[in-house]
Amino acid sequence: MSQLLAPTAGSPRSTSRTVRIASVPAGHPYVARVTAAPGVELLPDPTPPGAEPGRWWPPVVLDPAWVREHAAEADLLHVHFGTESFAPEHLARTLAAAREQGWPVVVTVHDLEHPQLTDQDGYRAQLDVLVPGADAVVTLTPGAAAEIRARWGRDALVVPHPRLLGEIPDDGGAPAPGGERVVGLHLKDLRPNVDAPAATRALLAAVADLRASGVAVRAEVRLHRAVRDEAARAEVRALCAAAGPAVDLVEHHRLDDAALAAALAGLDACVLPYAHGTHSGWLELCWDLGVPVAAPAVGYYAEQHPDGSVATSGPVGDAAGLATALRGLLGAATSTRPGTTERAALVRDRRERRLTADRAAAEQHAALYRDLLAGGPR
Repeated sequence: MSQLLAPTAGSPRSTSRTVRIASVPAGHPYVARVTAAPGVELLPDPTPPGAEPGRWWPPVVLDPAWVREHAAEADLLHVHFGTESFAPEHLARTLAAAREQGWPVVVTVHDLEHPQLTDQDGYRAQLDVLVPGADAVVTLTPGAAAEIRARWGRDALVVPHPRLLGEIPDDGGAPAPGGERVVGLHLKDLRPNVDAPAATRALLAAVADLRASGVAVRAEVRLHRAVRDEAARAEVRALCAAAGPAVDLVEHHRLDDAALAAALAGLDACVLPYAHGTHSGWLELCWDLGVPVAAPAVGYYAEQHPDGSVATSGPVGDAAGLATALRGLLGAATSTRPGTTERAALVRDRRERRLTADRAAAEQHAALYRDLLAGGPR
């Protein structure tokens, strides 16, 4: 294992004081959770020129000139996401500037395949700069760590995803009238990794299969009013219209955090519509809310919670695989219904487990930062 390059701007920095992190981004719930340990301080996100307050992208921090200008304000650069705005050569110059200023660089690989992109070539080229060039690599699951090791020969620290749920919804979700189970498919704004027609078609076929076998279940398909693919939306609308009363199509503006939590809390299960991807924050929010998830057989979704709450359903569009996954999730002894005392107890239990895990994750990050600043091994 190679040794960490000592900061070129002098001797390793003292680890007895607060560690100041230039994070890309800073203003995100994930980043807030993993940097919540005492003695760790996040620099706020600089606002890009011309952007509205609170927007962090494209990240101003990922610029050699910014790093040099603000070198005295931070001790370490941690890159999470937002790199897609830059060429690989620009990222290489940013990493070099960080080292020139004595900043170690940490990269958390959230995505090995980028959910906001269709063509992955440019993003892979960015990873080819970031992963080998970092002083430490972090990821979320053992499977992702194994892929990182195979592709770049780097050992990644595995730290599970922290919680995303803020407050627990007061009502805990209302069960469907008549006792029907509700399986949700949230297509949001139809970003590039969402295969909306295939996912909708598979869900409707799976629900028809379950209903034919005596399972009282219905589908709830949700779309944002503003979408990126009008043709896909038209196809989803047509599929739902032809499916009859076993499906509700709900179109709405982007939900705020509380409304989103309430919508998810009312589900008996949730289906992920992803054609490609690596990890899912949506899955984490469902877990916090006690909602089991049927996930496609891509990425490492099932490894995020290997406790039976996630079932792999085959590739997106596999109706038979999805029906099997949903039948297992809905029939599991641990399955709970929205609005019940059992669901509420599950949510509270998971909240307590999250608080413990989040403290551990923050402590792992703090220890990593201090080790790097002390000249620890790469």
